[in-house]
Amino acid sequence: MVARAPRKRMYRSMQGRMIDVEKLRAANENVQAVGNMNVNARGDVLGAGGQVVTPKETVIKKYYEQPKGMASDAPSKGKTMPAPQPVETKKVATPKVATPKATPKVAQKKTVAPKKGIDEALDGLE
Repeated sequence: MVARAPRKRMYRSMQGRMIDVEKLRAANENVQAVGNMNVNARGDVLGAGGQVVTPKETVIKKYYEQPKGMASDAPSKGKTMPAPQPVETKKVATPKVATPKATPKVAQKKTVAPKKGIDEALDGLE
């Protein structure tokens, strides 16, 4: 079996021109990307004046070293959390509300219905 050469990604534009996407991507990999992330099209972190501060390889290496779903133990730079201030609680006096007095219940005599049938037969057994 003979290995084929990798196929070029050639696209036809709306105006009918043929565009090689890989060539276009390679030509512009050092251009600063649009957005607020301060990276170039390749993925390098850029500093002042468009100089590469952190190459793409170290960014990817750092990403894969940290386990997913876990936060790092070190605090992030520049963002310091203020110490929690103790909260003072004030006790508010609650007004006493007069509750109505309960009327005494009159004891009523309970009438017991005579047992019939099986209840009467099982009454003496335990």
